[in-house]
Amino acid sequence: MSEGDAIAMMPDSATFEQAAAVGIAAVTALQAVRDKGKVKAGQRVLINGASGGVGSFAVQIAKSYGAHVTGVASGRNIALVKSFGADSVIDYTKDDFTKGTQRYDVIIDLVSNHSVRAVAGVMPPSGICVIVGGTNDNRWIGPGIQSLEAMIVAPFVTPTFVSMLASTNQQELEVLRDLMQAGKVTSAIDRRYPMAELPAAVEYLEKGRARGKVIVNVVPSQ
Repeated sequence: MSEGDAIAMMPDSATFEQAAAVGIAAVTALQAVRDKGKVKAGQRVLINGASGGVGSFAVQIAKSYGAHVTGVASGRNIALVKSFGADSVIDYTKDDFTKGTQRYDVIIDLVSNHSVRAVAGVMPPSGICVIVGGTNDNRWIGPGIQSLEAMIVAPFVTPTFVSMLASTNQQELEVLRDLMQAGKVTSAIDRRYPMAELPAAVEYLEKGRARGKVIVNVVPSQ
C-alpha cells in the first residue's frame, strides 16, 4: 500500500486492488474518526456521505472503535452501508438527519449539505463535527463554505466544529494495514476500469455517485 512517499506492506488478506484502494480516502477517514473526531466506544457517530470512498472507510473505522454508527446515504445504498457495519442508515432522499430526534456525539461530514446551526441542533454541547474537505465525496465549494460558516458561527454554538485535510504518512498506512489484516476494514470497490478507459473513470467519479472506490487497472504494454 502506498500514497505519495508513504509506503507500507500490504496485508496478506487483501488483494492488490483492495490495497491500492486504501490511499488518501482511508487515511482521511482514519484521521477524521480517530484524530479529529476522537471517537470512543459507546459513542453515537453519524457519517454524512457513508457510501462514498471516504465514507465507506469511516463507517468501518468508527465501528472498529466500538461506536454505534449511523450512515447517511441514498436509498439505493442502504444495504451497502449496512454491509460496512453501520447500525442504521438514514435515506437522505426521505429523511433529514438534522430534523430528527437522535443526538450524535460525533458527526463526520463529507457532504456539507446542511448549515452549521442545523448540524449543531442534533449534537450535545460536548459533540464534535468534523468537516472533511478536498475529497471525492463532496463538491469542492461545499466544504469551503461550511468551514467558513463554522468559523463564524463557532462562538455561538456549543458543539465543536473542526475542518480537516488529510496528510499521509507511513504510520497511518500501517494502522490501516493492521485493521485490514484483522478483518475490521476492507476496501469497497464500485467499478474497475482499464487504463484505456481512464476518462470514463474520471467522468464517473465527477458525477459524485461512486459507491466506495473506483479502480483503474494499469496493464503493462505487450
